[in-house]
Amino acid sequence: IMAQHEYVRLGRRRSFLLSTLGVPLLIALAMGLGFLLGANNEATTLGYVDQAQILNVTAQPQDDFATSMIAFDTADAARAALESDQIDAYYVVPADYARGGQVQLVYVDEAPSRSAQGDFRRWLRAGLVQDLSSATQARLVNGSELAVRSADGSRSLSTNPIIAFLLPFLAAMLFIVAVMTSAGYLLQVVAEEKENRTMEMLVTTMRPIDLIAGKALGLMGLALTQIAIWSVAIVVAVMVGGRFWPFLQGISVPWQLIGVVLIFFLPSYALVAGMMTAVGAAVTEVRQGQQVAGMFNMLFVLPLFVLPALIEAPESAVATGLTLFPSTAFITVTLRWALGTIPAWQMLASWLILVASATGTIWLATKIFRAGMLRYGQALTLKGIVATLQGR
Repeated sequence: IMAQHEYVRLGRRRSFLLSTLGVPLLIALAMGLGFLLGANNEATTLGYVDQAQILNVTAQPQDDFATSMIAFDTADAARAALESDQIDAYYVVPADYARGGQVQLVYVDEAPSRSAQGDFRRWLRAGLVQDLSSATQARLVNGSELAVRSADGSRSLSTNPIIAFLLPFLAAMLFIVAVMTSAGYLLQVVAEEKENRTMEMLVTTMRPIDLIAGKALGLMGLALTQIAIWSVAIVVAVMVGGRFWPFLQGISVPWQLIGVVLIFFLPSYALVAGMMTAVGAAVTEVRQGQQVAGMFNMLFVLPLFVLPALIEAPESAVATGLTLFPSTAFITVTLRWALGTIPAWQMLASWLILVASATGTIWLATKIFRAGMLRYGQALTLKGIVATLQGR
């Protein structure tokens, strides 16, 4: 009941709705602007002078190219077409091209787009292999496909290395935004309910552990909902954008990364919830709690400050230590996932330590919470917290 109450109450907050729906709206806006800019760009028309006699127009249909290409017999004819704005630029393929001659690109004010130049390069490569079999042509024109797998075969990297590298970083950023936002809600709720003495009425109807667990579960569900909405928006954007932008094509769902993120997210969030509950119960004002919480938040984002060291040596002692340390485990594991393989024993040990730490933090938060309720208007000192934990 408490979890459902917190989920509904905080889910209706304007700040949560803005942050949750703002990301999909920004993605849609960015894609819309991209489509409009692309639609406003006129189609590029290129000319070419094939002095090497390697471009067979009839054997190479232009259906797969977004750029129109027109053949000219001489460079003078191509220049005349350029000056009369019939074409945007033209290439000259010299007669000695096969022996190392350089292709010349001629334009007036602005060079053709990278996409248009890429179309001509593909056209040129196709001309060089037109006498070979269709299978060989496709292999040479499309280039090689590099498959990278770990030594034990448990992981394989995407054919798009940039996407494979960025996805774990995106997961880390989503964790920071979603968890820290919802954890801030938890801190504020506990501190405010303690200030207005609402908490005293709540503890008369349920045990402190049930109260804390209910609030934590409600906020955990809220964070998962937020991440799910963002993830769906990103997937839809990739699917739609892949039809128009080649760099988004061929992206596969990283199920292994998603599994790792989920199993580390839940205990990591419980750890954050326990810390924020303890802080909220120990202070007398929300502002005090926010100052203390800011210091705790630094423990979770510490891997970002040593990111260059992680990139340079993802298997170093620093990386191993951050992997095993509870508050830095989630972000470190996701970042190292993008940089290479993580030993199985480190993954297992990190998760077990994280679960144990989260469980212990919730237990400690319950003790501090109970003591804080007995000291209305008084902040718990470090000495008082130690005495509470010792049962005195």
